[in-house]
Amino acid sequence: MGLFDKFENTATLLKGLLAASPRDPFSVSMDEMKGPTRALVDGKEIVLAGTNNYLGLTFEEAAVEAAVEAVKTSGTGTTGSRFANGTYAAHRQLERDLAEFLGYQHCMVFSTGYQANLGAISALAAAPHDVILIDADCHACIYDGCQLSGAETVRFRHNDPESLDKRLSRLSPDVNGKLVCIEGMYSMFGDVAPVKEFVEVAHKHGAHLLLDEAHSFGVFGENGRGVCEADGVRDQVDFYTGTFSKSLASIGGFVASNHPELEYLRFSSRPYMFTASPSPANIAAASAALARISDDNSMRDKLWSNARRIHAAFTQLGFELCADVGPVIAVKLANKEQAFMAWNVLMENGVYVNLAIPPGTPNATSILRLSVSAAHTDDDLDIVVNAYTALSHLLMSKKADA
Repeated sequence: MGLFDKFENTATLLKGLLAASPRDPFSVSMDEMKGPTRALVDGKEIVLAGTNNYLGLTFEEAAVEAAVEAVKTSGTGTTGSRFANGTYAAHRQLERDLAEFLGYQHCMVFSTGYQANLGAISALAAAPHDVILIDADCHACIYDGCQLSGAETVRFRHNDPESLDKRLSRLSPDVNGKLVCIEGMYSMFGDVAPVKEFVEVAHKHGAHLLLDEAHSFGVFGENGRGVCEADGVRDQVDFYTGTFSKSLASIGGFVASNHPELEYLRFSSRPYMFTASPSPANIAAASAALARISDDNSMRDKLWSNARRIHAAFTQLGFELCADVGPVIAVKLANKEQAFMAWNVLMENGVYVNLAIPPGTPNATSILRLSVSAAHTDDDLDIVVNAYTALSHLLMSKKADA
């Protein structure tokens, strides 16, 4: 058996789908950025509605200026890991600022949000006496963290505290540490976890809870601290992980906690110890974005206003949506082929969204995933709604002809 034989099925699937598709949805190039919600793609200006730029801060003047100044004063890169020479004063300051914003005592900054989960989970749990229990729909980085840890991993039904309760009840008394991993808002469908109920179940069984608020940081809660703040249990979450690549408009990640033992991860987390640290520009941009989020709730208000408009419009058009109103609005399609066709229709009408198909989606569902931004203008949203209206009419026409 050859090294590449394992890719045969994937290659066959992609070739078949792309043969009937004018564009490759997975190779789109933003040839020129025109702002937080517009880009040139193949010479045509496109509304960006699939970027996770929830608060629209990627062109925030203070963040841009801070990034430029950081490059001038601290260089383009650190050339080392946080464990070696890659910790600058700015990394430490951002850790303190994030901890203060979230209301935790300790915080560690990683090079990406992916590595934050990978590094935290793999260091917190270990074989043979620890067990990790994860929501079935958790992100790939959480699954990879479980695999790297070597600990036994048990899945429970998505967003189902009762399912978690049953699995915790069945664990052997010999189990030492128990770590439960969930997300605040799930990235594909945009559905939100009942965090309060999960906290209660986990702590009832003596388990620690790790909550990934990557897509909900800056978006949920009175102060933008995430779903745990909205549910009133922020101070009961054991480990809070997040990313800079969504609302904080940069690159990097973090884990925060009130457990002083978190500091031991600096000496035991491989993704922290053996990866180059975030660049000065990335840290400066994230710091400036955090300051803006801390001082200004208007962006969050605008985001939710935009989300309500889009969700209502799509509902009226008859689309099957995956979740209630939120910054992620996913439309279910019948199959992969229809999803490819629909994605191309939107691009032809000037709108970019994310195409997501199995196996990268829950329940083998094919979706068009739209992420709303506070930076979307009324003109942007008009173009989005018009594009989806055209798609709705086409789908109804094809259904009538079938």
